[in-house]
Amino acid sequence: MIPNIPPGQLMLELTDATVTFAAPGGPVVRAVDGVTLSAPAGSFVVVIGTNGSGKSTLLNAIAGTVRLNSGSMRLAGHAITHWREDQRARLLGRVFQDPRAGTAASLTVLENIAVAACRGRRAGLKWATNRVLRAEAAQRLGAIVPGLDARLDQPIGSLSGGQRQIVSLVMATWHRPDLLLLDEHTSALDPAAADRVVHATATLVREHQLTAFMVTHSLKQAAALGDRLLLVHRGKIALDVQGATKRRLTADDLAARFDRLRCADQLDDTAAQTLADLYV
Repeated sequence: MIPNIPPGQLMLELTDATVTFAAPGGPVVRAVDGVTLSAPAGSFVVVIGTNGSGKSTLLNAIAGTVRLNSGSMRLAGHAITHWREDQRARLLGRVFQDPRAGTAASLTVLENIAVAACRGRRAGLKWATNRVLRAEAAQRLGAIVPGLDARLDQPIGSLSGGQRQIVSLVMATWHRPDLLLLDEHTSALDPAAADRVVHATATLVREHQLTAFMVTHSLKQAAALGDRLLLVHRGKIALDVQGATKRRLTADDLAARFDRLRCADQLDDTAAQTLADLYV
């Protein structure tokens, strides 16, 4: 792991980033449409948008799961535009929507954490699960959810979805990644579990001074979390607020913004249909 960039300096830079998809016989869709943005180290960016807006594609483009068709990207001082997903993984931590993703159900909680702790090292699980790692894993888990530290020797598949996501968060942040990606990581959870995972997320990002990008469908989370908010619509950044403006945002404000976008879309569609009818 390379040294983290000092707070305030740019951690992530996207310049005219574009991702297109084309279904056979269908139109070309710009899932990410010429996005240019930068995020300084230590920023917590929350990304929202309607289904199909491009928010998850933007996150996947940063992770390398999908490749840019044009534009460029820099992360932690590296030009990563042409890096493979596995090359970017050494700079990233990621937690997925499905609590089962990113962990091995047949391994114990401690063995899963050992896999994360040993990333980039030549070591087997027997070495990795020594007393030092056990003590640190217990301390980190217990600090977030008291009692979870007592389940280190249980298969991770026996945990609830919320508990498993918290272990995934600890794994993803074990080595303080340069960038933490959170892909709707509470959407599969019940409200109480989602609240616990949100609290754990905020605590870990704050305590480790992480740079984080979190995609969410929850307007409540979007208003409450992070120091910057991006609203993605039709592949573009429709709203970018931070600082005091971000802190003043409420879930109702965001709902009103979504309503305006939907109205604009309906007007656009109506206008397009009117033009088509003129040429029938």
